[in-house]
Amino acid sequence: MAFIVFPQIAVLSIFLAVAAIGHFALCVFSHNWWYGQPLPRRGTDLIQVVHGIALFGLPILFWYFGGYESLAGFEPPYFTWSTFLLVAYLVVCCLATLIALPIITFRRLLRPIPKALIRDHSNLVDIAAELDQTPAGTAKARLLSKLPGNQVFKVDFAERTLRLPRLHSAWHDMTILHISDLHFCGSPDRSFYRYVLDRCAAWDPDILAVTGDYVDSDEHRRWIVPVLSRLCWREAAFAIMGNHDQWYEPPKIRRRLERLGMHVLGNTWKEITLRGQPMVVIGNEGPWYKPPTGSIGAPRERFRLCLSHTPDNMAWARREGIDLMLCGHVHGGQIRVPVIGSIIVPSRYGRRYDCGTFAEGPTVMHVSRGLGAEQPLRFNCAPEVTLITLQKEAF
Repeated sequence: MAFIVFPQIAVLSIFLAVAAIGHFALCVFSHNWWYGQPLPRRGTDLIQVVHGIALFGLPILFWYFGGYESLAGFEPPYFTWSTFLLVAYLVVCCLATLIALPIITFRRLLRPIPKALIRDHSNLVDIAAELDQTPAGTAKARLLSKLPGNQVFKVDFAERTLRLPRLHSAWHDMTILHISDLHFCGSPDRSFYRYVLDRCAAWDPDILAVTGDYVDSDEHRRWIVPVLSRLCWREAAFAIMGNHDQWYEPPKIRRRLERLGMHVLGNTWKEITLRGQPMVVIGNEGPWYKPPTGSIGAPRERFRLCLSHTPDNMAWARREGIDLMLCGHVHGGQIRVPVIGSIIVPSRYGRRYDCGTFAEGPTVMHVSRGLGAEQPLRFNCAPEVTLITLQKEAF
């Protein structure tokens, strides 16, 4: 093996540090893409294991093939295909760190606020302080909620106003309460959800829209009726299923929601009359539920509101002429890093639609960070419930 002097060690150390960042980024990109696919539960668990092995496997392979000395000796007569492939991948990782990551980060930071979003007000409430107790509950993962800096019990009561061009003048200032990803699993406990939903009920919205992922166990289906019955609405309430719900007998979940008076859309559409004017409301539970969403026969001239569990259906929404789509699923990433933003986002688009308001003509999409999570971890990414006020675009 070649003898390595100190300057070479310094250069190689920097090279490997840069490559390590890129390797992490590529593993996360792959994980996010695969997690956005309609895989069975065992498939998603396998994806996590495979990417965990990949993340930590490269350093092991590096040292197996000789570590620093392998790179320093990357020339005849020490050339081997295994060393070549390893170095080639490290170069790709460096390019991801030095080119791809800065471009993506700056594009996100410079992304303009959609013109449709004309007001965005947030009120962060510490539910544990309001209850004078920590509503950690009984789930096995409850101890995670006690980690320093965890915001799992701090809820953002957001109020956003959207100006939409095809909105009927009769619906000016109509409100939609958007709730997503409750994930009843025992942590947080019922007192947390009771407080949050009582506060939501005080908004007295015209429409309630709940975009899936209600439970994370068969036992906690029993929470649906007593907890969600605290909500109210003036005109109508709509609900769809999320990907977690498919693991816990969706028909039983649908029946409980219907018992509350909600229109459980599934992959169908419904025309309703609001303030004397017709609106088409479409459910999209894809890509997890069959048959696929269809809007065949739905009047194109009507204003179209859509509930979609995942924001990955944005391209479909644009083709279908959806005016407003409400989504959840990605939880805002749950862990957000300053400047970089979200990291783990279960979407084919990665971090592109992680949370907030997006406008890609003709569709405006609101993506909620969700209220719960299977794992009670929230760092720089508080849970969210949102009151959306609709306004007619002025001409």
